[in-house]
Amino acid sequence: MRISRPLLLLAALVLAMPAAFAAAPTTGTPLPRDSVYQIPALTLRDQRGDVFAFASLRGQPALVGMFYGSCRMVCPLEIEALKGIERALAPKHAIPVLLVSFDPANDDVAMLRKVADEHRVQAPLFRLTRPEQGDEGMLAGVLGIAYRRLPNGGFNHNVVIALLDAEGRIVATTDSTSAPDPTFVAAIQKVQAAH
Repeated sequence: MRISRPLLLLAALVLAMPAAFAAAPTTGTPLPRDSVYQIPALTLRDQRGDVFAFASLRGQPALVGMFYGSCRMVCPLEIEALKGIERALAPKHAIPVLLVSFDPANDDVAMLRKVADEHRVQAPLFRLTRPEQGDEGMLAGVLGIAYRRLPNGGFNHNVVIALLDAEGRIVATTDSTSAPDPTFVAAIQKVQAAH
């Protein structure tokens, strides 16, 4: 019996689908339905060039937001606001920060490193990333971030910083780009104490 090439390709695709849509590393327990780690196969590269799955953050609380490297207005304020939150938590209670670019065409590792150096932030605690595979627009939608490319190459966008619990559920958000929001800092401390 001879099997046609298109049928073989279809069978291979069907068999590969579960791996392609795996949302998180195997930990023995399924992800909660409201976990942002349910976003299919989002692979990121940080300012050091390290590649990792977004869902690999599972297991510890984290702060997640979005930015773009050539921004000279809101994004630098967002990064400094995140640094202010880290200072408010004190070094022994630091929380990992992940910012994902919505301009992967221009935000290569050199640009990510440049922005990290300008703001004196270092991975692995503070990761500036670009999507290598997956849909950053889906992440933006889940986080409540809207962005639109402008004719000059920049972006019109809002800022949302989300606090994720260890399972990737959004516990709290802030849009503050100035002094740390005390309510948001308290939410972080509560999540850390429960972890």
